[in-house]
Amino acid sequence: MRQESPFETIKTKDASLPERTAEQISRLIVEQRLTSGDRLPSEFELAEMLQVGRGTVREGVKLLVARNVLEIRRGRGTYIASDPGVVEDPLGFAYYPDKFRLAMDLLEVRAQVEPWVARTAAERAGEADLRRLRETCAAVEQDILAERDHSVSDVRFHVAIAECTQNLVVPKLIPIITYAIRLFVTLTESRLKMETLVDHRELLEAICTQDGERAAAVMERHLDYNRALLEKLRAALAP
Repeated sequence: MRQESPFETIKTKDASLPERTAEQISRLIVEQRLTSGDRLPSEFELAEMLQVGRGTVREGVKLLVARNVLEIRRGRGTYIASDPGVVEDPLGFAYYPDKFRLAMDLLEVRAQVEPWVARTAAERAGEADLRRLRETCAAVEQDILAERDHSVSDVRFHVAIAECTQNLVVPKLIPIITYAIRLFVTLTESRLKMETLVDHRELLEAICTQDGERAAAVMERHLDYNRALLEKLRAALAP
């Protein structure tokens, strides 16, 4: 029989009925090992399983849709989201008014995390990981050389590095890194295109050759370039 933790008991007791239902559905997803793209039981089936009304199930599902755990496909049913529980701006960065200050603070955090991520990626990446890393690196290069916006492919490259670590937690940090990259590209108007291209190539080579120290050093240099440019731009805008 499954044991509830004291924290879970307190949370369940204080929650509303739709919130408790959302928690039960979340538990069901874990216990049945449902993953991205799997279909959730129907509203009627869930109501029977959880012993609640269909309206309550509907409200619980809405809560999980808002948290990016579920997605509703019209006429087809409710499915597990592509990256359950991960939202684009989980910490509300969009509401910080000083974007240069935010970008610098994000870089400060990235400087503590991403060199370790790059080193660990080099040490643990499998063949499938490296294949995806090569593909995303090539996509960034194609965008830069074609003078297209490369922010989306840049994010995918960093996601691929995170996945190379084989660490369950690291990919969950990606929304923070994603926001930082997009903010940097917006503030700098993509001024570091060639530096990005060179650094990405070196990162790819270091990770593919399992050279963790070099991968960490290249990532540190990459972030240093970003920091220097931001400081220069902020100084130019100062009154």
